[in-house]
Formats: sequence, C-alpha cells, structure tokens
Amino acid sequence: MTDTPRPQGAPEKPVLDGLEEKWSRRWDESGVYAFDADHARTAPRDELFAIDTPPPTVSGSLHVGHVFSYTHTDTVARYQRMRGRNVFYPMGWDDNGLPTERRVQHHYGVRCDPALPYDPDFTPPAAPGKRQVPVSRENFIELCERLTERDEQAFEDLWRRLGLSVDWSRTYRTIGAEARATSQRAFLADLARGDAYLAEAPTLWDVTFRTAVAQAELEDRERPGAYHRLCFRAADGRTVPVETTRPELLPACVALVAHPDDERYRHLFGTTVRTPLFDVEVPVLAHRLAAPDKGTGIAMVCTFGDTTDVVWWRELRLATRPVIGWDGRFRAEPPSGIDAPDAVAAYAGLAGATARTARERVVALLRERGELHGEPRPVTHAVKFFEKGDKPLEIVTTRQWYIRNGGRDEERRAELRARGRELVWHPPHMRVRYDHWVDGLNGDWLISRQRFFGVPIPLWYPLDGDGMPDHTRPIVPEAATLPVDPSAQTPPGHDPSQRDKPHGFTGDPDVMDTWATSSLTPQIAGRQLADPDLFARLFPMDLRPQAHEIIRTWLFATVLRAHTGHETLPWRHTAISGWILDPDRKKMSKSKGNAVTPDDLLRTHGSDAVRHWAASGRPGTDTAFDTGQMKIGRRLATKLLNVGKFVLGFEASGAPVREPLDRALLADLAATVDEATAAFDDFDYTRALSCTETFFWRFCDDYVELVKARAYGDHGDAAARDSARETLRTALDTVLRLFAPTLPFVTEEVWSWYAPGSVHRAAWPSAEEVLAGARGAAGPGWAEGDADGGGREAASDGGHREAGDPDGSVLATAAEVIAGVRKAKSLARLSMRAEIATVVVRGPRDVLDRFALAAADVRAAGRVGEVVLEVADGALAVEVLR
Repeated sequence: MTDTPRPQGAPEKPVLDGLEEKWSRRWDESGVYAFDADHARTAPRDELFAIDTPPPTVSGSLHVGHVFSYTHTDTVARYQRMRGRNVFYPMGWDDNGLPTERRVQHHYGVRCDPALPYDPDFTPPAAPGKRQVPVSRENFIELCERLTERDEQAFEDLWRRLGLSVDWSRTYRTIGAEARATSQRAFLADLARGDAYLAEAPTLWDVTFRTAVAQAELEDRERPGAYHRLCFRAADGRTVPVETTRPELLPACVALVAHPDDERYRHLFGTTVRTPLFDVEVPVLAHRLAAPDKGTGIAMVCTFGDTTDVVWWRELRLATRPVIGWDGRFRAEPPSGIDAPDAVAAYAGLAGATARTARERVVALLRERGELHGEPRPVTHAVKFFEKGDKPLEIVTTRQWYIRNGGRDEERRAELRARGRELVWHPPHMRVRYDHWVDGLNGDWLISRQRFFGVPIPLWYPLDGDGMPDHTRPIVPEAATLPVDPSAQTPPGHDPSQRDKPHGFTGDPDVMDTWATSSLTPQIAGRQLADPDLFARLFPMDLRPQAHEIIRTWLFATVLRAHTGHETLPWRHTAISGWILDPDRKKMSKSKGNAVTPDDLLRTHGSDAVRHWAASGRPGTDTAFDTGQMKIGRRLATKLLNVGKFVLGFEASGAPVREPLDRALLADLAATVDEATAAFDDFDYTRALSCTETFFWRFCDDYVELVKARAYGDHGDAAARDSARETLRTALDTVLRLFAPTLPFVTEEVWSWYAPGSVHRAAWPSAEEVLAGARGAAGPGWAEGDADGGGREAASDGGHREAGDPDGSVLATAAEVIAGVRKAKSLARLSMRAEIATVVVRGPRDVLDRFALAAADVRAAGRVGEVVLEVADGALAVEVLR
C-alpha cells in the first residue's frame, strides 16, 4: 500500500460533487483497502478480521436494499481496519442458479434444450421474440457467462461509487472454477461421510422451471380457491361427504383419513369406500394430522396434493397413483385402479391438461353425474410456491440428492441448535428465527436441481446391459480433477465412446442448488483449495453479515456445512440487517416491482448521504426508504467540509488546552469516542453514528460559535487563543475519524487538506488521546485547578468530567445562555451580529458558577457588553436588556 498524496490545504470553495470519482480512483491506486496476506500468515489471529461477505445475486441490477445492507457491512470493515486489524473483505458474485437462467432466457430470447448439439457459431436473436429459440446446454451456459460478466462489472462500478472498502483483487464467482471445485469437493466429502444420499421420493416441484425445490425456498401466497363437496360411497351404500380444494386429484386418491378421536368416522376405520367419478376402492384410516374442524372432518389423501399427503402416504404406507408429470400436466395414461370403461373415458378427458383445466373438467363431470353436492364454496387459502416461481408447486416423485440437515435426525438437530447458541447474534433476538427454522425442519436438504447453469453433481453411474444406470454404485472423480462436468467429461477408467451405451456410463444430469455452493462462501472466499495455509488462518471467520429473511437458507446452510465438514462454526459473529420498506410498508424487492435502483440516488444525493441514511437503520430492523434522511446526510457532509475549512484556517498551536470551556468540549468528545467505540465493538453502526452526529452538531452549533472570537484572538490572551485552536483541531481530527466508517468520501477529503496518508488507515481515536492536551495543562488526572478555578478531578466511575465542573456542564450551561441570547434577538428581529448592552442570567449559585467559567466566550459570541448574574431558585433564565 502506498500513501495518498500529502496534504494540499483546503480549497477556496470545497464541494461534495466529484468526491466519489476522485477518491475511488486514488484508493484503488494506493491500495488503501488491500488485505495483506503475508502479514496474515504470521500475525496473531486477533490482528485479523475476516468477513464472509454476501455475494449478491447477479440477475439484472442492484437495488436500494443492497445499498442499505452492504453499507452496514462496510462501516464495520472500515472500523476494524482503523482499529489496526488486517481486514479480509472480499466481494463475491452469486451468478449461478435460476435467477441468472431466467434473466438470460428473457434477455436473449433463448431456452436450453440439452438434447441439442453445441453450435460454435450460434448468435442470439437480435430482437428476442415471444417464442424462445432452443439452444444447447453449452451454448446456453456461454450466454449465461457472457451476461453475468457484464452485470458483475456494473455491480462493481456501483459498489465502488458507494465506497465499499472491498479488496477487489479477491473477488470470486460462485460459478468460477475454484468455487465449483470447492463445492464439488464438499459434496464428495458429504457423500463419503454418508451425509449426502440419493433417494426417489415425493418432491416439491416447480412446473415452470421443471426442477425440484427445497423446503427453504418455499413461500406461502394467498390465492382464491373453492371447497368442492364430493361424496364417496361406503360398502353399505351410504355416502361419505368429503370437501376438497383440489377435485382434479380424484384419480390420484389413495385413502380417506380422519382423526382417531372423531366419533363421526370411527365406524368407518378399517373399511373401504369407492371414489366418485373413477370408482376406485380406497381405505378409510385414522391419523392424528386430520383436522376434525376442517371441512367435513375427513380428508382425501392423494399422491400428491400437498406435504401432508406425503406424510400420510409415508406413515400409513399407502399406494402411489401419480397423475401429474414434470411439465405440470396430467399424464397420458391413467394410474393403477382406473380400469372401468367410464373411468378410463373420464380420465382420457384430463390427459395433457394443466391442473387448472383438469379441475374445471372434473367439476363439470361430477356435476353432470350428480356427484357434486351443492355449488363450490369460495375460500382464500395459502398455496405453496417456489419463491422465484409463478405457479403453485406440485408434488411429483423423482430421484434427488439430499444432504442430512437434522430434518430426520434429532441428534443432528440438537447439534445445530447448540451451534446457534454458540454463535454471537447482533441483534441477539434474531437467533429465534434460526431456532424456529431448525425446530421446523420436516425433511433433509434437497440439493439437486434439474437445471443447467450451476455446479454439476460430480458423479457418473455405470450402465447395465440394458443401458440402465445403477445409482447405487456412483463413479467418483479424482480430487485433483475437480471441477468436473459429468455431462462433458469421462469418468476415470472409461472411454468417451462408452457414454450412454450398455455396459458404459452416464453422467449425472443435475446441478446443485445455488445454496449448496453459497453455503461454502467462507471456504471459497478464503481459498480453501488454492491456499490452505491462508484459509486455516482465516477460518472460522469473524463476521457473517446478512439479511434476516435468509437466516433459514444461507446462514443455516453455512453453519451446517461448517459443522459437518470442519466441526466448528463458520464465523464467530453474525450481524443481521432488516428490509427496506416502501411507502406502503412492504419489503422492497425486484420481484415485487417496487424496488428503487440506487444510481439516481447516488448521483442526486451523493454516496455519503445515501450511506448516512443506510447506517441510520438499526441492526435487524426494517427501515423505511427515506430520501429526507439522505438530505440530512448531505447537509452533514457539507457541514464537515465547511467546518473543516474553518478550523484549518488556524495554524496548529500544539498548546495545552487550559480554558474550562475547551476542556468541557474535549471531555464531551472523549465520552462520545467511548460510546462510538463500544457501539462498533457490538456491531451497532447506528448507535455509533448517532452519538457522533449528536456531538458534531453540538460542536458546530454551540462550541464553534462560542469560541470563534477567542480563536481569532479577539479577546483573551495568547494562551486562551491557542487553547481554543488546539481544541478545534483535536475535535476536527477526532470527528473525522469517528465519521470515517460511515462517510468515507467527505472525511477523506477534509483529512487530505492537512494530514498525510488516508483517514481510513489512521488509528481509531481513544478517549485518552482526546484528553491528552488538556491533561498536560492541568496535571495527571486533571486533579489540579487553574488560576480561574477551572480545576478537574477524575470521575470515580472512570468517565470524563469537564475542567472546573464536576457534573460536566460548563459547555451545556454556556450553550443554554447563548441560545437564550439568540432567541431574544430573533424575537426582537435583530441581526445576530447586533450589539447587546446587558444580559441578566438568573439561576442557582452552582449553575452561575459554571457559567462564569465561560462568560467571556458567551459575551464575545453574543456581542454582549455586560453580563449580570443573579442568584435565583429554579431553572436557568436569560433576560436581554437592550
């Protein structure tokens, strides 16, 4: 790292415009934020600070929610760097998975067809139409890589403009070769331990993307529906009414289920009934999950309508009659049991139909045959969707890869709960979300996806004489060959000509869930494979910052992979950010169409102003999008420029701070430093900003105005003048460092006017440093008094008290009096520069004694000829006599 240019002095008219471009370029050239890997290899661990930075999904543009949460992380990184730590702060791009595929499909007007051969000369349509052009898997992946590279550059440009202090030489991609190798190696380790397994089972299925979906990717959406009352026929001829919102699944019915304590149906348990329309015999059984107060109290079990059907099917060992295929349409052939001519004919009318169309046709047939009782009863109910999908999920039986996560293993679940307690949460209450997720797991983590742009499952399977794969004997690649693509590469001991031939091999066609790779970001960013020595020094990392809605996915999955793969937590702390809410108090997101892109905000208000708004959002708390707060931030940044120019207009004196008002200011500043430091140590960037900002405006509005005349030498002796100048310098220097994590551009600009190097490599201030000049004037501990009675004693609690004023209120009292003078002038419609003959200050003796220590500064600031002190009970009062 090289230093930024030496100080050049303040410009005549300092402005905020252009600071982002100026300092982003200089920071990059000087390597201010570079992580020192050589130092990390030999330094004690507590001299390092490693951040597992969230890799944003590369699927279009960033929105203001990203700016919000990434600013939070950056303030922590900057603070830790100023505390002298070697900060590991990389940036990753989450560029594989469905969001990228969907963007590529729409952007280029193409869709992937793995059956097509690679076309080296393929050019996407110049003007994508409604009908997407089919392309090979290889061509599709090339388009994904082309578009993500362009998006990633745009993301980086915006992050630089925002001022993220990332080491850009350590950027990674979740689809990059090293990330793929890391992800595949972890999967193979899971396989070797028995934590990864292949199973054929009912699977949540998105019919649009034609891929399996994991529990963590579900969301409930309210949708209109209707209860249809159907009548099953018992053996004795009586009818059994059943209400269902999915009458189209009648041909998939395998049982009726009621609660074991429901007296209405006890006589039916162990008997059979026949289904309406399709005349299939099904058993009537008892199960605790049946709800007596829902519908008629007896439920139709189908394979499969929802996850409860899956539980009933598994626990009651029911038959399987699937009717919906991978494309979301009814299969051509009826399921087992449907063999009567009328039933076969009824099913033929459903073949190839979507679930919605099939529902309409089944209802029409039931009504025609008199087997629909009454009209459908409208309801609104929660329907499960893939979080990125547009159609309700179906449940189909498929062969998928799973990782054991405690969903079926109470011992592992207990271990993961313990990890949650071991992790330090900021804010602490966010751990509840983790605990609820672990407790609510109902199955293992499904990690395979039937998609294309992702990390391939690194396995092949031998084929028998009929060309059928033996999934029980997977062929594993050699570790040195990772990453591999089984669809394009040949397994060890085989010849390419044997692919998909009897007695040959076939590659696993699936890719991993994007979270299966993202759950390894500490290993990927820390370069576990390429630089194991460095990884060993960084892992476990110090901090995982992230949003609260992905505790169940990213945070939990990362804890799981570190627990099983390393027997430790992946990091010591996690800092959780809230959402950005629109004016209707709804979460801002691209998918909801209510997100604000940050480019215009950064141009209009400036990066420091936008960062100020972001840092004002408390950890873990949802925050309203508020340009008004950005305007406050811009005013603050402008004030820093102006007060910096004013203070630096005086020569540095190096003189002792002797005056009581000056000492009071430094004591206040020392307390602010202590509070900001404690807040940042607790990852509470908002409290650190708030206390610093509160002090800063008190400094500008009260102290600067009070001592301005003395600093110019208009009253008092040279020692008093130099005391003011030294205090102004100390305060400015300290405030710049306190604001630096949040307002990096304006603080660097003002710092460059008088100090060498970068403020972002300067030491974080301490209370002892702030008080050093004043303590030097009054002796150790400030126990001795000055000639004017401005003695100081150390507080018994270790805090700081203003000189000559045990309760620390010299500055507060002076500010209250000057405010009274200003108010009187304003009410009298006088200029603030107008001369006042006399001011009477009334109050208790101790208050007047404190005021007397700063009376000369108040007189000069208020242009007051004489101050009269009158002892009186009650609050301080100020009267202006003209």
